[in-house]
Amino acid sequence: MNELPLGDSGATVSALCLGTMFFGTTVDEETAFAVLDRYYDAGGRFFDTANNYAVWIDEGEGGESEALLGRWMRERGNRDEIFLATKVGGWHDEGLGAAAIARGIEGSLERLGTDRVDLYYAHVEDRSVPQEETVGAFGELVTAGKARHVGCSNAPAWRIERARGIARAGGGAAYCCVQQRHSYLRPRPGTDLGRQLASSPELLDYCADQGVGLLAYSVLLGGAYTRDDRPLPDGYAGTDADARLAVLRAVAEETGATPNQVVLAWLLRGTPPVIPLIGASSEDQLAENLGALEVELSPEQLERLNG
Repeated sequence: MNELPLGDSGATVSALCLGTMFFGTTVDEETAFAVLDRYYDAGGRFFDTANNYAVWIDEGEGGESEALLGRWMRERGNRDEIFLATKVGGWHDEGLGAAAIARGIEGSLERLGTDRVDLYYAHVEDRSVPQEETVGAFGELVTAGKARHVGCSNAPAWRIERARGIARAGGGAAYCCVQQRHSYLRPRPGTDLGRQLASSPELLDYCADQGVGLLAYSVLLGGAYTRDDRPLPDGYAGTDADARLAVLRAVAEETGATPNQVVLAWLLRGTPPVIPLIGASSEDQLAENLGALEVELSPEQLERLNG
């Protein structure tokens, strides 16, 4: 699998990142291990999880995904080959205070069975805590060797820039990337996505101009691009979506790819290039996602898709 730069961190990562949100809850261990093995065998080395995955599932307590990923790495003996990302601050009452960040990393490291993570995210912005405190706490983790790089998620461009400025002024580690809800279809202006934040033209421009990496979650909209039984999420349907879906389906027919594969290929060829998180819960889903790496889009097709 080819690699892309992770923002301005100096690191490179797999072009498709494997999200493991439901591993250990709705995706059982046998299935999860099979998906992890297949992604790894395809050359994938970039894995994404969080300390609260998946607390909202019935009987979920949070940490199941990290714990399963830790068991898989231990059984395969491949931790040093993996680029491992996890997050803190996603629990509703956790926040991004220094104490919460310090507790969060220790819990994640224990569940993952490792002494460091390669990328540590601020999961959901917390405006009750001064950014100086949050940025400083993340910087201390990098200094201590518990995190190699830091990033953020669900944050607007101005807050990211302010945090990076604080880090630069203090000589600490700055956010090198942002993980945001992002797909080919765009939510209607004013759509309330709760604590999730969708990308915006301003964020895309900011990332391209400042060298901040952009990673995308919910890229396939829960199967809505290909499955009749999966309607578009609330806030997406409308004339803009209808027009873009028509172009997407036409390009898929022209290339012989699935609409999902065209969406992933389009993200990888954007400005800036976007690293998609693929949330495959079966080997068949993963195989389709990996097929996007072979899809070639012509300049004319990209122009139509971008319209």
